[in-house]
Amino acid sequence: MTAGLTTAQLIEKHRPTLDQALEAIRTRAYWSPFPEHPKAYGPEGVPGSLDAAAGQAAFDALRGRRFELDQPGTDGWAGSEVSPYGIDLSIEYPHVDTDVLLPAMRAAMPAWREAGPLARAAVSAEILARINARTHEFAHAVMHTSGQAFMMAFQAGGPHAQDRGLEAVVYALAEQTAAAPESAEWVKPQGKRDPLKLDKRFTPVPRGIALVIGCNTFPTWNGFPGLFASLATGNAVLVKPHPRAVLPLALTVSIAREVLREAGFSPDLVALAAERDGEGIAKILAVRPEIRIIDYTGSTAFGDWLETNARQAQVFTEKAGVNTIVVHSTDDYKGMLSNLAFSLSLYSGQMCTTPQNLLVPREGIATDAGHKSYDEVVADLAMAVEKLLGDDARANALLGAIVNDQVKARIDAAAQLGEVALASRTLTNPDFPGATVRTPVVVKLDGAKPDAEAAYFSECFGPVSFAVAVDSAEAAVELLRRTVREKGAMTVGAYTTSPEVERLVEEACLEECAQLSLNLTGGVYVNQTAAFSDFHGSGGNPAANAVLCDSAFVAPRFRVVEVRRQA
Repeated sequence: MTAGLTTAQLIEKHRPTLDQALEAIRTRAYWSPFPEHPKAYGPEGVPGSLDAAAGQAAFDALRGRRFELDQPGTDGWAGSEVSPYGIDLSIEYPHVDTDVLLPAMRAAMPAWREAGPLARAAVSAEILARINARTHEFAHAVMHTSGQAFMMAFQAGGPHAQDRGLEAVVYALAEQTAAAPESAEWVKPQGKRDPLKLDKRFTPVPRGIALVIGCNTFPTWNGFPGLFASLATGNAVLVKPHPRAVLPLALTVSIAREVLREAGFSPDLVALAAERDGEGIAKILAVRPEIRIIDYTGSTAFGDWLETNARQAQVFTEKAGVNTIVVHSTDDYKGMLSNLAFSLSLYSGQMCTTPQNLLVPREGIATDAGHKSYDEVVADLAMAVEKLLGDDARANALLGAIVNDQVKARIDAAAQLGEVALASRTLTNPDFPGATVRTPVVVKLDGAKPDAEAAYFSECFGPVSFAVAVDSAEAAVELLRRTVREKGAMTVGAYTTSPEVERLVEEACLEECAQLSLNLTGGVYVNQTAAFSDFHGSGGNPAANAVLCDSAFVAPRFRVVEVRRQA
């Protein structure tokens, strides 16, 4: 990889990619600059990239050591990550005195502001390119902090996360350049008198220091959009990782500081805030006056707290919701079951987009395989999941590991909520015997019974789903509508061959502001979204107040300041 490039050289290097990305967000067509296949990396692939063996070695070399960052205000060390796969990472990260670090970050901002939107975008693109070259290393870091299986950690934690970061960069570039020209000559005629003349300069000005509060399950995929949206709009970024998922974001901060320094900027534009056990620094940092932007992914309770208490900051949250699938009818019954089984199983359901409630008419559904009763649909779905996960090696590659004890407790408690249609079973991962691996549980509930509502109307994060019997398609849509309005949803799905039912579902999602997938039976799943094309979340229901990624995600991170001079 090339080191020490000037901003002009970085602009020349990355301008084609930035232009392609700008075109992609305009057309919403498929595009990605980052290969998602592991074999694309190494000496014969992405220039300067690590192959599988080198990536494994780089990850192994990080374990049992201190992760040096040379940040201002370092006053000790912190870190207690243990992989969900049962291995102790034993990595220590610099702990900082924020009274020292935050002023240093503010001092770094004027030169970054003056560099301009295109230079900031090019530097950000270089950071992402270097992250991409180390995708194999990042894959192990994500795997052993989140519990994702390796291939998912490689793709979702690598190229797909990098796509989301670049998407934020080009949205930031587009919004800053569209806000106003760099300069303008203003001339107002005054009749017989001389015209009034002013020279005007317009500068996108950052809000201040941005705080990224990372999550345990998708540290890079959920962390990169806010980080790069803030950085590309001129803000300094303080990254506060989840204490169980520090390594992927520490690597990110290290690479960002390296590129910034080489490009002639202060590395203190990006810094890490690791915390000691029980320190709870997110709440402390969130209300500091220097923090003007907050990006957060996690629980509804803390997201609500941030929105209420961090009044000095622009707060972007992705919280929790109850994702729902309406199952009315299908012309590909086998494909529907296969698609749903995969969606319920992927990463043990530990995704904010995993379906939870499956709304099925109690009188059954019409299919290409004939009429199927509610009981048959649920039984066939259970069988599809069992078939998908019947081979333990394949199951381990799909399920990954349970990320924490709270998820395991929810799986174990699900059997008390209703009739179990599919019981969860425990698997052993031969490579990581310390991992907790569980298959999904599916519980049957009657939507007409008030006592069932407490179960299906609350988020149950993890591989727990409810097959809810409803009176009709209309009743399903009404329950869907109420769920989105009151609890929120990151995703909604529906299966129907009826244009009228499709219209009702679509209308409900448009009115309640939820992203909808219809009749997915192939290799695209409701819990997956593609950068540059799909919007992740809507920002219009309680599950999230922001979208990854749209104009509204980046525009509030800067303001335009005008300087007028007499011509």
